[in-house]
Amino acid sequence: MRTRQAIAGSAVFFIAAPCVVAGVVPWLLTDHYHLPLSTVPGFVPLGWLLIVAAIALLVHSFARFALEGLGTPAPVAPTERLVIGGIYRHVRNPMYVAVLSIILGQALLFSSWTVVAYAVIGAIVMGSFVKLYEEPALARRYGAEYETYRRNVPGWLPRLTPWRE
Repeated sequence: MRTRQAIAGSAVFFIAAPCVVAGVVPWLLTDHYHLPLSTVPGFVPLGWLLIVAAIALLVHSFARFALEGLGTPAPVAPTERLVIGGIYRHVRNPMYVAVLSIILGQALLFSSWTVVAYAVIGAIVMGSFVKLYEEPALARRYGAEYETYRRNVPGWLPRLTPWRE
């Protein structure tokens, strides 16, 4: 896949997946982002911090897929190369971590237990998808390279220092 196609495909998938999962669904669950915001001290700034940082992480992750991997996060248009640069040196699943962080940020922002429950369900679904589909598919596609990466980089809780090949 050429770079322009990878960028376009990743942009379409960005709108179709994370924007729906971390944007549209919480919007519907919170009764369309009602005001006022949370009255719990610290929840609003912490929520915004999580959301903004996670969006930056998500954009970075998608860019790595297009530019380093020459593909998209969508299973129908996978990367040509294993993506292990940038944030991927700290955590194997930064897109899922970012999406869950955006959702949890919104739960804090609106003090919404419904959104917290949605995040828990989302984490279970994402974790199951990674374990049952993504990891076996990556092991088949990239073999020993992926196994070495998987052994050295945690899946969900980022390591503080980047992994060096």
